[in-house]
Amino acid sequence: MNVGKPIAFRTRGLTKTYGEGRSTVHALRGVDLDIPQGEIVVLLGPSGSGKSTLLNIVGGLDSATQGTAHFLDQCLTEMSSSALTRYRRQHVGFVFQFYNLMPSLTARENVELVTEIASDPMDPDDALALVGLRERTDHFPAQMSGGEQQRVAIARAVAKQPDVLFCDEPTGALDSATGRTVLSVLRDVNEKLGSTVLVVTHNANTAAMADRVIHFADGNIREVIENNSKLDPAAIEW
Repeated sequence: MNVGKPIAFRTRGLTKTYGEGRSTVHALRGVDLDIPQGEIVVLLGPSGSGKSTLLNIVGGLDSATQGTAHFLDQCLTEMSSSALTRYRRQHVGFVFQFYNLMPSLTARENVELVTEIASDPMDPDDALALVGLRERTDHFPAQMSGGEQQRVAIARAVAKQPDVLFCDEPTGALDSATGRTVLSVLRDVNEKLGSTVLVVTHNANTAAMADRVIHFADGNIREVIENNSKLDPAAIEW
């Protein structure tokens, strides 16, 4: 770990189970983890390994069964549902595999859905320019490719200038060339806004662009690797 960096997320003994008795599913098994601020962190592992469960807990979307999770000096695992809502609104942006855009709204209007409730938002046109869609602001989702729709979703997430951007399989529905474009956008968000970016993926090659790679298996962290020779997303093999 880079000693000089403040810690954005710290988990200790983080556990998540579903069900009871013989049907109990152990999604997380006592995870201890520190994630420094300002990094691009890739969480790798097969389906069911626990990576998305961790993302959902530190993103304030799910609760832990045991253990603690902190964001800076805030204990997420002790927050009420209303406090978690404020945390998500003030600090967090989400990008998912499926874009969840409103089909009846233009790209600008989709981004405005977030800027209207954010405390210190970017101008929607600036957010779209950040993801390379300055010329597409008045287009509807049906008029855009899958990669362009995903970039609108990223613009919507970053328009509130979040401290953290959570991305769950953001390139899962995209071809290789479009996927690299989306990863380049995430790199730009990290560099230009200083947001900590957490990317959940099963695509091991994505790790090449990360500052830190966390390997999950069976609800545990198997390995954490610091990457001292990051690749430009455009050079990533698919």
